[in-house]
Order: sequence, then structure tokens, then C-alpha cells
Amino acid sequence: MEPARRPGDSGRVLRSTRDLTLLGISLGYFMVLLDMTVLAVAEPDLARSLHASVAGLQWTTTGYTVAFGALLLSAGALADRYGADRLFRAGVAAFGVLSALSAAAPTVPALVAARVLQGAAAAACVPASLALIARLYPEPARRTRAVGTWAAISGAAVAVGPVAGGVLVDLAGWRAVFLVNVPLAVVVLALTAGAPAPVPATDRRISWTAQAALVVAVAAGTDAVIAAGSASWWHAAVAAGVAVAFFLVERGSGAPVLPRSAWRSPGIPAALFVGAAVTFALNGTLFVLPLLLRHDRGLDAAGSGLALLPLTVPFVVNPPLTGRLVSRFGPRPPVLAGLGLLGAGCAGLAVAAWSAAGYVWLAAALLLAGVGVSLVLPAVVAAVLSSAAPAVAGAAGGLLNAVRQLGATAGVAAMGAFLHGGVRTGSGHALALAAAMCLAAAAWFGAS
Repeated sequence: MEPARRPGDSGRVLRSTRDLTLLGISLGYFMVLLDMTVLAVAEPDLARSLHASVAGLQWTTTGYTVAFGALLLSAGALADRYGADRLFRAGVAAFGVLSALSAAAPTVPALVAARVLQGAAAAACVPASLALIARLYPEPARRTRAVGTWAAISGAAVAVGPVAGGVLVDLAGWRAVFLVNVPLAVVVLALTAGAPAPVPATDRRISWTAQAALVVAVAAGTDAVIAAGSASWWHAAVAAGVAVAFFLVERGSGAPVLPRSAWRSPGIPAALFVGAAVTFALNGTLFVLPLLLRHDRGLDAAGSGLALLPLTVPFVVNPPLTGRLVSRFGPRPPVLAGLGLLGAGCAGLAVAAWSAAGYVWLAAALLLAGVGVSLVLPAVVAAVLSSAAPAVAGAAGGLLNAVRQLGATAGVAAMGAFLHGGVRTGSGHALALAAAMCLAAAAWFGAS
């Protein structure tokens, strides 16, 4: 005879299943973000193994972020159209398979193609994961805690990525940084298999023409920056022309991917530029520094990962403090303070690159930059959502995520372009550009 169930048993089972699903969703985003940082310390080994040029290394990173950023907005529409739970699980499964294909890539073009498809799979996961959390936790207080858990687990990927990547590369080469995603994807699929609250599908319209035009525009714009960095001026001019043409096609669509209404609220454009400037500086720095550490200081992959810890650890420990500051003072002071610290950190890194300063100076500059990023990113989300009209708050939040990814793409393309003139001098110029971007963002946001 089966034992009698007590009245609270079913509620505890539901909560347990729901919390396991939240863990799976969070690990899914962790996996997506990990792939944006773990490759940084693998660049020297990848360059040697596949005989990759600086431009080839840039495309292994930007191929991922171009597809990720350009497809984020339409991925939200797909989640509405076909169900967030289906899209999330399909994205995770595809991400695992494409990670295995990336690990097996025999050439740089094959790796870039796999990375572009990985970025598309990653874009499927992010908006769907937020929709799932909202459905799993309808109570506002529980939802806030769930989003905090999601952000903390996924944010740890930024800190873990360079260190884990360094260890993996030293043990098994650059291919290992992709193979680690395969078991992670299996775990995510297992944890989310019993999702207790599937998100229903709708009949939301999707403009495939506008989406394709935006992807081509972003890819061509990135190609133009990379070509300009290697002084291929005709190539750069043609690519820039293609980018402008396809962007105009997207703008003229009856259902453009970038919603016009999301730009109309005061303060939104400046906040979006802040989001782009921060990821420009962060991802560009993560691209440039491992090459500098290898070239100038002879550090291996694991050593480079450990050297970057002052930059990445604040992303794990600082968000609760930032949340309290935003609650007490609003988003403006943390955003401006964070941009100041990030700009000062990038300027310090530029000086360290030019002068070959000791690691103490480098670590201090990295810490300033890390604290700055961890102040700005949560606060700028609050700034966008508080400035947007309620009817377009979701679209504005999605646009911020897309702009951040496009800023990351531009950062790698523009800052990496300086390396064609030499690693030490080029790194200094690239990091100075990142500092200037932060200064420009602070000036615009402060005046808005």
C-alpha cells in the first residue's frame, strides 16, 4: 500500500521541480556567456594550430557575437510564436551540437561558420529563458529572486571563462574550450525536461526579410572595420556600402526588427549607447589582453586566465551592491561612476601596454575596469526599463541586449584592428580607444 501524501507534499514537489528548471535555465545562459569569454585565452594556441591571422581570430569571436546580437530581437518573436520552452530547448541542443563541430573544425573558415551558427543558437536561448522564468515564477517577489539567481549563475561565466579556458587549453589545446559545452548542454536539457509551466505559442508576426537584412548589415559593417584595420581600403569601402544598403532595407520594412517606438522615450538612446560602449570596452579588452600577455610577458593560457581575475571577479561579487545602490539612488549615479571607473581602468591598461609596466599596475587597472562594468550593466538595465513607456518596455529591454552584443562585436573588430601595427603599441592604442568610448558614453548619458 502506498503511503498517504501529506497536504504540503505536492507543493514541495512543484517548488523543487521549478527550482531545478531555474537551475537548468541559468546554466543555459551560463553556457552561452562562457563561450564569449572562454575563447579569449585560447587565441594564441588557435593561431598556431590553424595558422590564423589577426583577422581570422577576430572573426572566430565576432562571427559568434554578430549572429547573437543581430538575432536576439527576432528570437524573442520566435519564442512568442512557437513557445519559449520549445525554442530554449532547441537552442540548447543546437548549441551543444555546434560546439562539437567547432571543436572539430579543420580550418579557420570552418570554425567561423560553426561559430556563426553557435551565435544563432545562443540567441534562441536568452529571450526564451527570461520568458520561462516569468512563467515559472508569476509572483513578483519570487520572480525577482529567480532573476537574481539567473543573473548570478550566468554572470559567473565571465569570471570562470578565462581561468577555465586557460586550464583547458594547457591540458588539451584550444578544441577543449568547445567540447566542454557538450556535457553542459546535456545537463541543461535534463534539468529543463520537466518544466512545469510551458509558455504557450502566439501568432506574432515575424519579418524574415527585415531580419536577414539586419544580419547582413551587421556582418558587413564588422567586415568593413576588420578590413580597414588591415588597410584593405577598397574591401572596407565595399563592405561599408553593403552594410548601409541593407540597414536601409531593414528600416524600410513594414515590420522592422529594431522597433522605432523603443527609441522615442527620453534617455533611451543615451542608455543604449552606454550599454554598447561598456561591451565594446569589455569584449575588446578580453580580445586584446591575452595576445598582449602572451607576446609581452610570455604567459601561457592558464597564466593569462589567472592574470585577468581582477577584471572578472567583480562581476560575481558586486551585483548585489549595485542593486542596493540603484534602489537607493536610482540608476544614474552608478552608471556614471561605473563609466568613470571603466574608462580609468582602460586608460591605465593602455599606459601599462605602452610602458610594459609591472603586473601590480596592470592588476589595479583591471580591477578598476571590472568594478566599473559591474556597476554599469545592472544599472543601465534599470535606466532603460524606467525610461521606456510601459507598452514598449519589453522591446526596449530586448533592444538593449541586442545593442550590447553589437557593441561587443564592434569592440573586437575595432580594437583588434590596431594589432596589425604591432601587439604592444597596437594594444595601447586599442585600450585608449576603449577609454574614449567610455568618456563619450558618460558625457551623453550625463547630459540626457
